[in-house]
Amino acid sequence: MKQSIGMVEITSIPLGIASADAMAKAATVELIQALPLCPGKYLILVAGDVGAVKTAVQAAETSAGAALVDQLVLPSVHDSLVPAISGSVAPGARGALGILETFSCPSILVAADTAAKAAAVDLLEVRLARGLGGKCYLTLTGDVGAVQAAISAAEAVVAGTGFLSGSVVLPAPHQSLWRHVL
Repeated sequence: MKQSIGMVEITSIPLGIASADAMAKAATVELIQALPLCPGKYLILVAGDVGAVKTAVQAAETSAGAALVDQLVLPSVHDSLVPAISGSVAPGARGALGILETFSCPSILVAADTAAKAAAVDLLEVRLARGLGGKCYLTLTGDVGAVQAAISAAEAVVAGTGFLSGSVVLPAPHQSLWRHVL
């Protein structure tokens, strides 16, 4: 796994594609995702060493200009974050269920990384705005106290950004719900 990830969210698809190109040319990073989102946004996710990711994100900021919605560089990401973005996490024990929703993709990554580092939880999925009207959400599971601590930490890190939409902790979700969540 790469030690750092960077993300840029842009309100223009043409400027998003140009920014992805600028990122790839500016530094040696792996282009993990570059795709259009609802409603007419563009998302770019890269991975690599911290310096290269910072350089790539700066190149995208310059390229995007006023079309930039949000951006981030996350050094030393939790090992479960990238698998959760790809939706390839098979949950172990199913305990309490925590869900947190944001209005931007970079803010959900910060929330997910923070939650995974704050408590002993399994990060299940980080859904990035596709088909969600521009919103993003994360799901995680663990014992009730750990899920509450993880969601609280995630809320705290996103609350000041204006991108927090809401969250909930279900202490004992009904078994039939799991197949719709995973």
